[in-house]
Amino acid sequence: MRLPWLGKSRKADRTPSSAVIYHTEIIADLLVPERAEHVRFFSRKLVRPGKLRTFNNRDFRELVLAAFYFGVAALLPVSWWAAICSRVSGLRLKRHIRKDFVRYAAATRAVLGNGIDAQRQFRALLYANHRRRLLLAAHLVGRRWSPDIRLEGLEGLQAALKRGHGAIIWCDQFTAQTIIGKRALYEAGIEAHQLSVSAHGISDSTFGLRFLNPPLVRVENRFLKSRIVFDRGDAYQVTGRIQKILGNNGVVLVTNTVHAGSTFTEVGIGESGWTHLASAPTNFAARGKAALFSMSTFETDPFRQYRAILSPELVPAPAGTAEPTTRAGGAKNMALQAEYILLKRDRLLEALKLYPEQMMIWSGADRFTERPENALPDEGGS
Repeated sequence: MRLPWLGKSRKADRTPSSAVIYHTEIIADLLVPERAEHVRFFSRKLVRPGKLRTFNNRDFRELVLAAFYFGVAALLPVSWWAAICSRVSGLRLKRHIRKDFVRYAAATRAVLGNGIDAQRQFRALLYANHRRRLLLAAHLVGRRWSPDIRLEGLEGLQAALKRGHGAIIWCDQFTAQTIIGKRALYEAGIEAHQLSVSAHGISDSTFGLRFLNPPLVRVENRFLKSRIVFDRGDAYQVTGRIQKILGNNGVVLVTNTVHAGSTFTEVGIGESGWTHLASAPTNFAARGKAALFSMSTFETDPFRQYRAILSPELVPAPAGTAEPTTRAGGAKNMALQAEYILLKRDRLLEALKLYPEQMMIWSGADRFTERPENALPDEGGS
């Protein structure tokens, strides 16, 4: 069900030795009249769970890179870091281009147009992914390294919290979001709870879950009030906990991952592309009074300056009599959720145009139902 991207072969990372099988179907295809656009809702039910590998093909490479970048962060000056990441990111360039570039180019051109230099952007993404590894190492070694992190849009979040109903921050998967996005909120005095998955991190093999993922989780947890781990078997309990946090005027971070939940959405984006967005944030916003925000975090000067952007509150326009958007507690209001999806899509597209080379996940140029494997993009969780 997952489409491997960016250096992940079809038989490599995050692929169980016994494939996970899902039953996926369209449950709604809603027209938003004010936009003249459709939002398609999918349900996804687990048919057969997969068996995790003990050790996958990427684990050894990730372990070596982690040790290497730990040494770089501990021993070398910050002024050298970017050049080292650039050099290392080019070592396997031909392999990455051979295995991943065609799909990447098709997806990015569908969104941003044929005028982009897709190969240059692809190389920049590989470079950004290596900076992401070194960013983690820099937080692990404990050296005095203080980049300039600018948080924009904090006033809107603070104003929403004064209403007393909590807030959901819907985060995009840019390379700096995982650590710097959380750190930006933490340093601004926002105590956030992260909705996460048990396999969050670098690898979901047994080895990865035991050794590779915990360092990343520990670094992220420094900047969180709590981590809410989501599993399919305890969705009811997790939903109740999130509602309690929001009821106590808390802040919940949700990364735009679609592989963990039982429903997701599809909507057009850019020139002719399609993107898949989680439905959970819109569900919470539609059912309650919590404010919904979008968040993107960028690296503007490697290892020196970062820019975290909180959007204005996502508020659907008042609807006509045909499709009321009153927030009704209880049953899902898919019409209202569809409006939230389009608002989030707009913010995502704006962010993609700013720093496309830092986006880790591109859904593709084809609709989900038109893909030969009905594959979703592989994601690293939250």
